[in-house]
Amino acid sequence: MTFFTEFGRYLLMLKGMFSKPENFKMYWKEFMHQCSEIGVGSLGIVVIISIFMGAVSTLQTAYQLVSPIIPKSTIAQIVRDTVILEFAPTLVCIVLAGVVGSKIASELGNMRVSEQIDALEIMGINTKTYLVLPKIIGALLMIPMLVTLSAALGIWGGRFAGQASGIVSTADFDKGLLQNFMPFNVTFALIKAYTFAFIISSVPAYFGYYVKGGALEIGRSSTKSVVVSCILILFADYILAALLL
Repeated sequence: MTFFTEFGRYLLMLKGMFSKPENFKMYWKEFMHQCSEIGVGSLGIVVIISIFMGAVSTLQTAYQLVSPIIPKSTIAQIVRDTVILEFAPTLVCIVLAGVVGSKIASELGNMRVSEQIDALEIMGINTKTYLVLPKIIGALLMIPMLVTLSAALGIWGGRFAGQASGIVSTADFDKGLLQNFMPFNVTFALIKAYTFAFIISSVPAYFGYYVKGGALEIGRSSTKSVVVSCILILFADYILAALLL
């Protein structure tokens, strides 16, 4: 019963977001603030993870391809498809669930506990539209961009590691990148990115918006939101792969 109660309240929160803004300029300012927080605030960790992810992928792929009859360009094909299909959308979004999700849950939880949300509602502001909707739209805009950047940096990191370690030349790596390329893989990665972005923003927003208690409960709610978001991302990853591949 608890699950259905929580799920029903989550759906009601999403439904309550859609109302006419009282002051469009104020909502636009909040939206731009969230885009900066989610996109620019997560840029550093995404760049570091992506480059090392691609580099390690190249080294481990080369370690497993021991047969001399397999061309070196095959390493680039495997790294490209692995980064685009799985590493960039899934691994990066799981990290963002911790970085962005905990920040959203903590911010809303603090506002709820300190009665700032109650004060906004007394002033006639729809707090779900003002506080939750900009976070979800901001995540839907910025996270697919971060995933696209992550895929590009991951492939570049793999190319750099292959050249630096002498495993595969840049010419062979570039040749492998163009072989048997399937454009649908990029579409599939973006579908995953949009799905995960919605989970990363809406689930922590729900846990933060409805938190009760004090500072201890805010911490618990933030941790719970990250755990639930990661589980939902992995579950959605499996469902999308089963349906679309």
